[in-house]
Amino acid sequence: MSFSSDHVVLITGSSLGIGAACAVEFAKQGARVAVHYRSSKEQAEAVVSQIREAGGEAELFQADVSKADEARALGPQVLERFGRIDTLVNNAGSLVDRRPFEEIDDDFWRQVIDVNISSVLWVSQPVVKHMKERGSGAIINLGSIAGHNGGGGGAMPYAMTKAAVTCMTKGMAKELIAHGIRVNAVNPGVILTPFHERFTDEARMQAMVGMIPQGRAGRADEISPTVAFLAGEGASHIVGESIEINGGMLMD
Repeated sequence: MSFSSDHVVLITGSSLGIGAACAVEFAKQGARVAVHYRSSKEQAEAVVSQIREAGGEAELFQADVSKADEARALGPQVLERFGRIDTLVNNAGSLVDRRPFEEIDDDFWRQVIDVNISSVLWVSQPVVKHMKERGSGAIINLGSIAGHNGGGGGAMPYAMTKAAVTCMTKGMAKELIAHGIRVNAVNPGVILTPFHERFTDEARMQAMVGMIPQGRAGRADEISPTVAFLAGEGASHIVGESIEINGGMLMD
């Protein structure tokens, strides 16, 4: 186990994919897990059940983090239940839809920004206040390889927001390290998750995998150990870093 039995992690968007894998990984390493979902309640309950059946501790929390009031209320709800938050993983996000450049309207633009960028601000603010009072904490933001390469067809708004997450990570890290709060990011490449099942057809997926030197897409459980590592003592001198996990698709 890497974490003490009182360590609490809040993982946004942890009902499916990388978020769910992170929830299971943190629990396996001894942390108590706040599993968050927006609409996938059944899947989130399955994650909680999996953790509990393995002897871990997890609780379920619902919020639409693309809405400021719900996002800002999430951390306090977790604090009310657990009494502390040691790690925050800002994983929630969505491509929302693939749209050609000319078809991006104001409502869609704002929706993508709020779910991928604003949610990081809104969820983090009350958690940071708590971490400052304790003098310690770790925040891991989930970016994407799309933030480097502009994304695939119809994904420019998503890619733009993920580039912003990388920039936010560095800015947050510079400001918060003086309070004992380490902020880092993990940028996955092409990972086999419900995200691509929803937004990426087979031909596009094959084309993307064809650009990966390792010759295959990644798995969610190949991302989660790095996220957990960044929250632990082994990463105590890592600040403002963005770790790329993509099978060699991007070597930076």
